[in-house]
Amino acid sequence: MSRQTVGLVIERLLADEDLRIQFAMDPVEALAQIHRPGFELTPDEIDAFLQSDARIWFGSDDLFGRRVH
Repeated sequence: MSRQTVGLVIERLLADEDLRIQFAMDPVEALAQIHRPGFELTPDEIDAFLQSDARIWFGSDDLFGRRVH
């Protein structure tokens, strides 16, 4: 597993709203789009992304609670 590649995929999901929406609607296709330009993920890494709750990529208050400033 490459922590760097996983980190880059996470950064893309957090930074790219269109990609996040696509991931929520069709995670397999979204990961395929990420994979095409060279972000190679292992089967275990792909499974981990596919099993993740898509709401985490949107920073849902339901999952994390409200931030305290």
